[in-house]
Amino acid sequence: MQRTICTFSIDKIDAFKKNLFAWSQQFETIAWLESNSYIQEYSELDCVLAVDEFTSIKTDYSNAFDKLKEYQTITKDYIFGYLSYDIKNDTEQLSSNNFDGLKFSDIYFFQPQKLVFIRGSQVEFRYLKMVEDEIEKDFKEIQKHEDSKNKTKYDLKIKSRINKDQYLSKVSKVINHIKRGDIYEANFCQEFYAENAIVDPYKIYTNLNKISKAPFASFLKIDEHFLLSASPERYIKKDGTKIISQPIKGTARRSKNKYDDQKIAINLARDEKEYAENVMIVDLVRNDLSKTSKIGSVKVEELCKVYTFKQVHQMISTVVSSVDKKTHPVEVLRSTFPMGSMTGAPKVSAMKIIENLEVTKRGLYSGAVGYFTPENNFDFNVVIRSILYNKKNEYISYSVGSAITAKSVPENEYDECLLKAKAMKQVLEKYK
Repeated sequence: MQRTICTFSIDKIDAFKKNLFAWSQQFETIAWLESNSYIQEYSELDCVLAVDEFTSIKTDYSNAFDKLKEYQTITKDYIFGYLSYDIKNDTEQLSSNNFDGLKFSDIYFFQPQKLVFIRGSQVEFRYLKMVEDEIEKDFKEIQKHEDSKNKTKYDLKIKSRINKDQYLSKVSKVINHIKRGDIYEANFCQEFYAENAIVDPYKIYTNLNKISKAPFASFLKIDEHFLLSASPERYIKKDGTKIISQPIKGTARRSKNKYDDQKIAINLARDEKEYAENVMIVDLVRNDLSKTSKIGSVKVEELCKVYTFKQVHQMISTVVSSVDKKTHPVEVLRSTFPMGSMTGAPKVSAMKIIENLEVTKRGLYSGAVGYFTPENNFDFNVVIRSILYNKKNEYISYSVGSAITAKSVPENEYDECLLKAKAMKQVLEKYK
């Protein structure tokens, strides 16, 4: 699909970016991905906006990967969207029967009529030929488009789907599974939610991003469904024949005291339990990547390095592989999804156990948001540290989890969940 490309150089890029996001809110379909100036080896874009759906695919988990493969092959263009956690049921004999208050479809991708990329001070418009005459008009409108002054007030009563005692009991059951040898590790999650929620997703995302500054942040609007994500984690990226996966396992709080903060980061790097968690998932990722990789090409480029974000310190590893040029990009996703950091190991056994113990359908939470390029490359985050909203049903929720191992202390795992939930709870309860 041919696109017209126009590039502009902008002096005040932060102001332009803010205006661009505000301007985008008029569209029914929006995908906004930003790195918040987080620089690392595999970063390419500061920000990308995709709006105005031309074609799309929306389906449940049944044959989801085959349908996506066909859509991506036929479209041969940029497509943006998500994979929900529950398309695990397409690749394994699994089910998702827990409560679902959000009602997102299992998979959704769209081909945008209008695309805007930001790299440094360069802004690149890539519009389909049918709307190419709107580039100049849109560029001028964006420059003068101001942030909404709407002072929407709301009083949300956030509730937990399970109470603390229930959480501790369920984590103890996971630990018993580990001691019996059923699994080595499982990521157990819980949901926090509010009903009768009439909110402004734009404002919530803006505030969440302001306090989190996450490297894989995203805002997704599909009609009445919204994702407001401050994800720190990349699921998987394809660049030519190179595949990059960067699982996170290991979390520690930040401190306002510089000395204490450095000490916390050092202690995280030395923490045997957190290190063991990360290594187990690295092994799982290596195994997943080997299904599509060239023999001997799977390598661990970086193991258990601690990175610092605004809210937390995180332990991240980088695993890479090479694939044949003929390997379809969707096959790489099929063979690695869901990401090991959100399941546990062995993956299928862990997914069965957490399905029985969790009480909420994960849906888009612990799925992935990202895009494909016309060159068959892709980049996807992990949907964590994210608020999900169904505007029609007035239902809003966020889920958090932690990796349970044989050395886990249930009380500590509960505290880790609250730490991960801090930013989301803050923007939902304190914003007036």
